[in-house]
Amino acid sequence: MSAADYVITDAAIWTGSGGWATGLAIRGDRITAVTTGDDELRSWMGPDTEVVPQPGRLVVPGFQDAHIHAPFAGRNRLHVFLNDLYSRADYLGAVAEYAQANPDEEWIVGGGWAMEHFPGGNPRRQDLDAVVPDRPVFLMNRDIHGAWVNTRALEVAGIETDTPDPPDGLIVRDPDGTPTGTLHEGAAYRFQSDVLPPPSRADWEAAIIEAQTYLHSLGITAWQDAWVTPETQHAYESLARQGRLTAHVVGAQWWDRYRGLDQIDEFLTRRESGSVGHFRASAVKIMTDGVIESRTAALTEPYCDGCGGHTDNYGLSYVDQDLLAAAVTQLDALGFQVHMHAIGDRAVRNALDAVAAARSANGSNDLRHHIAHLQLVRPEDIPRFEQLGVVANCQSFWAQSEPQMDELTIPFIGRDRAQRQYPFADLLSAGTVLAGGSDWSVTTADPLQEVEVMVNRIDPDHRDNAPFLPEQCVPLHAAMAAFTSGSAFVNHDDDAGILAVGRRADLAVLDRNVFTEPVTRISDARVVATFASGRPVFGA
Repeated sequence: MSAADYVITDAAIWTGSGGWATGLAIRGDRITAVTTGDDELRSWMGPDTEVVPQPGRLVVPGFQDAHIHAPFAGRNRLHVFLNDLYSRADYLGAVAEYAQANPDEEWIVGGGWAMEHFPGGNPRRQDLDAVVPDRPVFLMNRDIHGAWVNTRALEVAGIETDTPDPPDGLIVRDPDGTPTGTLHEGAAYRFQSDVLPPPSRADWEAAIIEAQTYLHSLGITAWQDAWVTPETQHAYESLARQGRLTAHVVGAQWWDRYRGLDQIDEFLTRRESGSVGHFRASAVKIMTDGVIESRTAALTEPYCDGCGGHTDNYGLSYVDQDLLAAAVTQLDALGFQVHMHAIGDRAVRNALDAVAAARSANGSNDLRHHIAHLQLVRPEDIPRFEQLGVVANCQSFWAQSEPQMDELTIPFIGRDRAQRQYPFADLLSAGTVLAGGSDWSVTTADPLQEVEVMVNRIDPDHRDNAPFLPEQCVPLHAAMAAFTSGSAFVNHDDDAGILAVGRRADLAVLDRNVFTEPVTRISDARVVATFASGRPVFGA
């Protein structure tokens, strides 16, 4: 028997499959022992084995993120990254600092601003003009559903008073029709695709490496990229060929809402070329609606007006219901996993109906289609997830009380519907597989913060807050499973997600055992080491 490369001893090891151990051995990229017996561990030790005692620490399967935007987040981190700031003044200070430090940059780009820091959720171009008057500025907001631009950017794009809104978006305007500097949904996306200079292959590779380094520091060893373009896919493939992609990544190819079924042939071509090393372009991402804050999420009943009345606005369906059903049916028949964004209850129902159509046409399979976000789900639709084999892709960090919820969500859906938000416990009780995803950089990528919110429904930075719909709290073991085995399941990564002999050696070491600490302090733990495919990628 060959000796192990690494032996971890004296730890609390949560295997993720219902058992506990104290020691673990790794040879190559495989786990060769998971045990409570010292004699077995000693049998794996040789002269070149690195023995790693971890007293008082917790070892868990490597975290996996089932819904993330790593290249875009990494690019923002290399440019203007506003996600860690929490005021309009701080945003403007960061933009000014970056612009001054990079005088030769033609465009100032980045993102991460939160709507709650601006009246009505809409920042103004004049604020950016004051700090960058001479160059165009384009900053996506934190939920990637809108953009803040300055006057120069509007001029470059040719957006004027008489410029029409795109059918799937909004140019916010003053009463006289002058664009204010906020672009919602399709208006922001068209600007990004048609006006911004495209990043180079090297730019995207640098962005992915930046993101990967950060994600490994959080114990994340694999993810599903929920917005893979041809350009970011090529960067992933290049890194995979070079052996620099140390995470395992599923790429969800982006469904162009302005096109139809004709694009599926391109997905097939990209899937064939896009299985390289640790990267697989085996999924397709369809955004079916918008978000509640901008009243673009698709609802079964109309939005409230914020003052106790109702409007005639039911939100937007970005893909017609019949086309969605046809697309999912055809993708399912071709062996693609379908990853759908659905915020509103009508969008969730349409997504479930589309999977039902595929099941009717093609029969059952193991493609593990999933629906992400699930802010509003009608009670009668909850059992359909398990019945249809649809995974609930949960962005658990959103299930908390915070200003955006109080100011831009509840007044526009009303108290009754607000009581149905993020029904994770109901989905779990109905037998649904839960997978954990961050939507980073929309919100934190830290799985421990996300787990803490899933367990408590309270913001880790404001632990004195009342829990948000506490009946939907999820037990700690189930929340940890969502971000390990649940996400591995949705990623078709059956080689990971639990710690067992023969599995790939993806694991994270935490500085304390969160299972014995108060559940209100889960995110006080820190990742001190991460192993991916049997090799340390973070920590000592």
